[in-house]
Amino acid sequence: MRLVSAFLASAALLAAAPVHARPADTETAKKILKDSIAIPTVEGRGQVPKLAAYYASVLKAAGYADSDIEITPIGETATFAATLAGTGKGKPIVLLGHMDVVEADPKDWTRDPFVPVEENGYIFGRGSEDNKFDVSMMVATMAQLKKDGFKPRRSIILLLSGDEETSMMTTRALAAKYKGAEFALNGDGGGGTIGEDGKPKYYGLQAGEKTYADFTLEVTNPGGHSSRPSDTNAIVQLSTALAKVGAYRFKPQQNELTKIGMPIVADQVGGDIGAALKAFAANPADPAAIAKIRSDPEYVGQIGTTCVPTLVKGGHAENALPQRATANINCRIFPGVAVETVRAELEKVIADPAIKVNTDPDASASDASPLRPDVMAAVTKAVHARAPGLPIIPSMSAGATDSYHFRIQGVPSYGVAGLFSKASDSFAHGLNERAPVDAIAPALAHWDSLLRDLSK
Repeated sequence: MRLVSAFLASAALLAAAPVHARPADTETAKKILKDSIAIPTVEGRGQVPKLAAYYASVLKAAGYADSDIEITPIGETATFAATLAGTGKGKPIVLLGHMDVVEADPKDWTRDPFVPVEENGYIFGRGSEDNKFDVSMMVATMAQLKKDGFKPRRSIILLLSGDEETSMMTTRALAAKYKGAEFALNGDGGGGTIGEDGKPKYYGLQAGEKTYADFTLEVTNPGGHSSRPSDTNAIVQLSTALAKVGAYRFKPQQNELTKIGMPIVADQVGGDIGAALKAFAANPADPAAIAKIRSDPEYVGQIGTTCVPTLVKGGHAENALPQRATANINCRIFPGVAVETVRAELEKVIADPAIKVNTDPDASASDASPLRPDVMAAVTKAVHARAPGLPIIPSMSAGATDSYHFRIQGVPSYGVAGLFSKASDSFAHGLNERAPVDAIAPALAHWDSLLRDLSK
């Protein structure tokens, strides 16, 4: 509670301070968003550098020098960095987002996914939500700050990756280069949820992500003719191991995010699951609460590591004993737990020395970010300017964003998107993706408030 009281007190001081913010123009930001959608930055088309050049043109028109902007090609894609130089010596703040989007087939859509359409209060198009909405708001805000002659004490650096939806190679490059940042604000995480009645319900602040890790189970046998079966069969051995993994449950865990966030979520959802979440937050060893949460796919990932089989391959001919059988085990590892610790635990659960447990070399663990009072206060002020008293829920995501790689490098990262939307309006990665037009103005005010307060 001491931490909560600290950031609430800081928020009160920020709210009482004189406000000179002038958010970017809504029509300007809308144009940036539409222009962004019109550039099909999907894997394989080589269009990310074109979008990066477009963002550079917007910022240069606002007064940024060529030396303030850096576009670095990496394969067919690129990274983008734009700096609003600070007047002090503190570490910079970095803003994160990604320029690439997932593929979309025009035949499946009601409208062409790469021709932005404004209709019925929405802007339709691939990336309109993920992640070109908040990227466009950040670009527009960075441009407006420059036009206003705003002089931050800390430098503000906008960093945009080019393959977040696929290999995250550009993300790794940015994280390695800017690992000296004070913290990161990510437009691809968090955000506000609006009820079907149009009223804001809560704001999620993403401060942690579970580690994505794949493990391969592998068993090999000499094989032979299927008419001469032996006591060892690679497929049978693998099946036994998979049954053990499927039945296993990792020890429940709790961290700062879940301890603070779960009771707030519990009040939102209510019912038996709400009671279980509240009970687990108070006592992470409560067996009834654990059983109830584990039975709900929406919340099971919030109380520990999960591992599930996702792919199986085995054998080479219908009339031959299998010489090799493999399976992929996909794990979402609780923040702070080492990948090797999970691999060793899987090996112990399987308890068969004939089965190798191999780790994907790209798997790296990252811990959750601390709930900094300055970040929490600034987010509280920005959110409450739009929706006074709205619950702000620190959250941990089961998926991965660019923040994941910055946390690996030791940079605390926070998903603080400016987009508020209904759950029924979220079509990220799906058909007919859209973003509400009336979300633009408050999102601009959100980013303007955050950047002015946190760069002091």
